[in-house]
Amino acid sequence: MMENEVFLSFTFYSTILILKMYVVAIITGQVRLRKKAFANPEDALRNGGLQYCREDPDVERCRRAHHNDMENIFPFLFLGAIYSMLDPSPTVARMHFFIFCVGRIVHTIAYLLQLKAPTRSVAYSVAQLPCFSMALQILLATTPYW
Repeated sequence: MMENEVFLSFTFYSTILILKMYVVAIITGQVRLRKKAFANPEDALRNGGLQYCREDPDVERCRRAHHNDMENIFPFLFLGAIYSMLDPSPTVARMHFFIFCVGRIVHTIAYLLQLKAPTRSVAYSVAQLPCFSMALQILLATTPYW
């Protein structure tokens, strides 16, 4: 497996994306602390009282960004792993992984910093292109075995 250049590239970009998800989770926690908006009563009690067990628009924005990552990065992890086994061109595969990774990073930045539309939706759409391409190639490669 470690001789598979495509899989190594996939592993590199996947790890960056997972680390990005951890960063968004940490940011969410920091915004919760700063805004004193806790999801659980025990956390609110520890940080000032039950009145802080509440929602906050900034916390919810971070949570939506994180949820969007889970909806998109997890499928990429599956598609990319299977795609890596199809022996694609290393250059083409790297482009797929790079475009998805950059698209997701830009999407998160646009989400968290509330950048002007359509920045976030363009980043989302660009990141979906390599996923659709990989899915199509997987289907084409596996159709004879259906």
